[in-house]
Amino acid sequence: MKQLWCAVSLLAGSLLWSSTAPAQTSASGALLQQMEQASQNLNYEFAYINVSRIGIESLRYRHAVIDNRVYAQLLQMDGPRREVIQRGGDISYFEPGLDPFSLPGQNIIDALPSPIFADFTQLASAWDFIPVGRSRIADQLCEVIRIVSRDGTRYSYVVWLDVDTKLPLRIDLLDRDGETLEQFRVISFAVDEGVRNLMQGLQKANLPPSLSVPEGEKVKLSWQPAWVPAGMKLVSQSRRDIPAMNKTVESRLYSDGLFSFAINITPADKSSVTQTLRTGRRTVQTEVRNNSEITVVGELPPATAKRIADSIDLGSQR
Repeated sequence: MKQLWCAVSLLAGSLLWSSTAPAQTSASGALLQQMEQASQNLNYEFAYINVSRIGIESLRYRHAVIDNRVYAQLLQMDGPRREVIQRGGDISYFEPGLDPFSLPGQNIIDALPSPIFADFTQLASAWDFIPVGRSRIADQLCEVIRIVSRDGTRYSYVVWLDVDTKLPLRIDLLDRDGETLEQFRVISFAVDEGVRNLMQGLQKANLPPSLSVPEGEKVKLSWQPAWVPAGMKLVSQSRRDIPAMNKTVESRLYSDGLFSFAINITPADKSSVTQTLRTGRRTVQTEVRNNSEITVVGELPPATAKRIADSIDLGSQR
């Protein structure tokens, strides 16, 4: 009888998990999508820090929507004044010692973690969104959600989003051992029309013209990876000459909306060696095979970068 009761309990538990776990993931995904919408549509200001193994940065980010056009400002608060300004689809950069310039873009991505502007409806096919509970950040009650890849081949995020505004107040990037690699933490923030008023001056500000980015040559590469992490999609591919190295580099760029990496292939020479380098979130995996130097560089754990490099089918290239 006891064995029968245990069997029934296990069956009931498995049925309960199968019905509630997807519902929890779906609800958490909806909250994360609300975070992305709030980040894109509200008028707000963050005073925050970025913490990594390199050090601590103190920054301020302002965002406003005026006449259906996005205006944003990212300012480094300590040291030399470094500033990034968004006006609509142009992102302008100002840094001491360099001429100001603008590039086309949808969001300021410098010094802001990728989940803030991610499309979680697209990520849902390869990522799980796991509710952890509630906690306080910057004196605000927050929902805490983990973002974990189903195949376990990437780093993960933990997001604290404000219960009221749905804005992100803390985002931790964790490695596969659960160690914190980077942390975005809001110290204070405001959500009101005052931020919109402060940003109105950008409507008529004299910003540098947007640089024209030449369209890359459409190329067909004879090599490809036999494996990439689930959800990773090819963004671009190119072939370019590097006169200083007297080499031709062929590249493919992949992204899943949270992380990205590139595969670069050049002819091998006597200086080419197999090696793995890692700094924080970034890994460089180099392999030498069939007179080719294969380099995978990006936001990946070393084991994942090596698996991608090992899977490269060079085809008829070499």
